Amino acid sequence: MNIAWFSELTKDDIPLVGGKGANLGEMTKAGLPVPEGFVVTAKAYESFIKASNLSKKLEEMLRVDVDDSAKLQAASKKIRKLIEATPVPEKIKKDVTRAYKKLGNGKDVYVAVRSSATAEDLPDASFAGQQETFLNTRGEEELLKNMRKCWSSLFTPRAIFYRIKHGFDHSKVLIAVVVQRMVDADKAGVMFTVHPATGEKDKLVIEGAWGLGEGVVSGTVTPDHYVMDKESERLLEKEIARKETMFIRNSKGRTEQVETPKEMQTKQVLSEEELVKITRLGKLLESHYGKPQDVEWAIEDGSDPYLTQTRPITVLYAEGEEKEEEAGEGRKVIVKGLGASPGTASGPVKILQNVEELDKVKEGDVLVTTMTNPDMVPAMKRAVAIVTEEGGMTCHAAIVSRELGIPSIVGTGNATQVLKDGMVITVDGSRGVVYEGSVKAVEAKPETVTVARPQVITATEVKVNLSVPDEKVARRMAAIADGVGLLRVEHIILGMGRHPISFIQGGDEEEFVERLYRDLKIVVDAFYPKIVYIRTLDAPTDEFRSMKGGEDEPYEHNPMLGWRGIRRGLDQPEILRAELKAIKRLVEENYTNIGVMIPLVHHPDQVREAKRIAEEVGVIPQRDVKFGIMVETPASAVAIEDFIKVGLDFISFGTNDLTQYTLALDRNNERVAKHFTEKHPAVLKLIQGVIDACNRHGVETSICGQAGSDPEVVKQLVKFGITSVSANPDAVEKVRETVAREEKRLLLENARRNAAGRST
Repeated sequence: MNIAWFSELTKDDIPLVGGKGANLGEMTKAGLPVPEGFVVTAKAYESFIKASNLSKKLEEMLRVDVDDSAKLQAASKKIRKLIEATPVPEKIKKDVTRAYKKLGNGKDVYVAVRSSATAEDLPDASFAGQQETFLNTRGEEELLKNMRKCWSSLFTPRAIFYRIKHGFDHSKVLIAVVVQRMVDADKAGVMFTVHPATGEKDKLVIEGAWGLGEGVVSGTVTPDHYVMDKESERLLEKEIARKETMFIRNSKGRTEQVETPKEMQTKQVLSEEELVKITRLGKLLESHYGKPQDVEWAIEDGSDPYLTQTRPITVLYAEGEEKEEEAGEGRKVIVKGLGASPGTASGPVKILQNVEELDKVKEGDVLVTTMTNPDMVPAMKRAVAIVTEEGGMTCHAAIVSRELGIPSIVGTGNATQVLKDGMVITVDGSRGVVYEGSVKAVEAKPETVTVARPQVITATEVKVNLSVPDEKVARRMAAIADGVGLLRVEHIILGMGRHPISFIQGGDEEEFVERLYRDLKIVVDAFYPKIVYIRTLDAPTDEFRSMKGGEDEPYEHNPMLGWRGIRRGLDQPEILRAELKAIKRLVEENYTNIGVMIPLVHHPDQVREAKRIAEEVGVIPQRDVKFGIMVETPASAVAIEDFIKVGLDFISFGTNDLTQYTLALDRNNERVAKHFTEKHPAVLKLIQGVIDACNRHGVETSICGQAGSDPEVVKQLVKFGITSVSANPDAVEKVRETVAREEKRLLLENARRNAAGRST
C-alpha cells in the first residue's frame, strides 16, 4: 500500500503514515476542516529502500561515531545524497503521480510536502522537527524530488544522533510523506488548547501572523497573542505584535519572506469572530483526543479556518503559576527582600546557623539562613524555597536556586530573627515577599512532557551559566542551550568542605582531582558535543577561611579586590595544576567540548604563565581545549589587543566584576548598590571595544555575568556583534527570544538602508 488518503486514516495508523499523517486522517474522519490530501506511506519508503538495495549501504554508512561532529555530518551528507539520487521505483512513482492528479482534478496544484516519521509526534519519542517540509510544491517532478528529500531527511545529523543516543534502531524508524493541498494563507498561526505557560485548563491561547504559518512555527515572526476563555469563548487578553515580515507565495510560486506592508505591521491579525471560530475548533479537537493539543491553523481568502496539523501539547504546567500575585492578597507580609528566583512555595521554616545543621532540612521545608554556601547544596535541593538575610542577584543562594528551579528571596536583613523554626510561611520569589501561613500555589513542574516545538535558531549562540553539577539540571539545560558559558569550579571545590591546599599538602591530591573530575564530567558529558567553558578557581579568601584547612587564610578588608582568581592560581600553582589534571582526564576520554577560562586577569603575563602551567600538566591550550580569559577588569578590557597576541580562542565578560571595578563600588554594599548598573555608558563602551577587537582577530566573545540575563543589555550585545550570550538557567529561553528578535530587527534595518541607498 503506497498511498493512503486522509479520509482512510485514523490516529491508530502511525506505523503506516507517521504521526502527522495519522492525525490529519483522524481530524478528517472527525469532520474537522482539514485541507484534503494523501500520504505516501512508510511501506512505500520501505519498498524504495529494498528495491534499490540500499539497506546494506545505509547500515555501513551509519557505523559512525556520532560524538565526532565532522564524521556525523559527512555520513549524513553522503546518505542523503545517495537517497536523493536514487530513482523511485516505477510502481511507487505511478501511484504518487496518480494520487497527485486526483488531488488536483487533473491539474498541477500547489501542495505542502511534509515528512511524517513513524516515531514522530508521540508522547514518548521527541522526533518533531527533525525532518523537513517543502511548501508550495507544484508538478509531478518537483513532488517526487521533494518526496525523496523528505525520505533523506530521516538521516539528518540531528536525527541520526538522536536515534543512537536514545536507543532507536535506524531500520525500525521509517518515514511517510504527507502531500496536502497548500493553503495560500492570508493569516496563519498556532493554538494551544490549554494555557502553555500556566497549565490553566479553562484558557486557550492563539497566536497569529500575516501570510503563511511558517513564520510563526519557525519563530522568525513575532505573532499576535490572544488568550481566550474556553467556556464563554470571550477574549480575555491580547498583545498585538509588530509583525515586520511575513511569508508569502511569490509570483514564481515560491515561498518568500518579505516585509509586511506598513499599514499591516501593527494591525490586529484576527477578528473576534475568527478567534471564536478557532477556539471552537480547539475545543472540538481537545474533546476528540481527550488531551490538550498544539494545533496549526490557516485562513485563506477570508474563509473559515483550516486545521493543518495537531499534536499532543509540548509541556503542560500545573495551574496557578500566573495566579501567584492574587494568591498573596489579604495575607500578612512578614519579611521583604529581593526576589532572586521566581515562583511561589509554602512550607515549614528550617533555620540553618551552620553546615552542621544540614540534616534539619527535610523535603518540603523552607531553608532560611544568613547566606548559603556550597556546603549547603544538598539541603537546598531538598527545600521548596530559600530565604537569606544577605546577598543580591548574583549571590550563591540566588544562582543555585534559579538552577534548581525553586523560589528564593535574598537580602532580607532580618529573616533569621523574624522567622522561627517550624513556622509555616509562603515564599513569593517573584515579588520578594514572605507571607505568614500557607498560600495555595502549585509548583510549576511538568505534568506531561512530550514533543517539544523546535527552538528558535539564532546566529548568536545562547548558552547557560551553571554552578551545581546536577545531572538532571545539566541534561534539562542541554536540551535548550547552545552550551555552557560558565561552569564555576569554585562552587564545586567549596562544596568539598576542605581547602584544596589541605588536600594537596595532606597527600590527598588524587582524591581532590578525582572528585573535581567526576563533577566536571557530569556537565561536560550532558552537553557533549556542545562547548562547556570551565572557569578555574575564583573564590575570595573569606569563603576559604571557614573550610577545613582554611585556618591560615589571610584576613582581607575587601576580599573582592584581593587574593582571588588567577592571582591565587599563580601564587599557589599546585591548586591550578590539580584543576588542570582533572580537566586532562576529560581530554584523555576524548571530550572535545571543553574550554578553559582564566578569571580576573589584568596582565598578559598572567595568561602566558597559566598556559605554561597547563602545558606542564599535559593540557595544550588551543589544541586539547579552547583557551580563553574572563574580561572583568578594566585593565583586561583596555589592553585586550595585548591579551589577544598571547593567543586566545575566546573571551567572556564577567559584567558583575567589570561593572563594580569600573564604577568603583561594592555591588553587595546596600548603601551604594543602587548605583550598580551594567548599562552605564562606560561599561558598555568597554564591552563594545573588546568585541570590536576580538571580531577583528577572530576571537569568540561571550558574556556570563548577570547582564547576560537582562534583555535590554542583550539587545546591545547583539548589536555590538557578540558571538554568544550565557544566561542564568531560568532566563535562557527568554534571552533566546530577545536575541532572535534583535537579530531580525538588525537584518531588517540593514535591508532598508541598502534599499534606500539603491533608490538614491
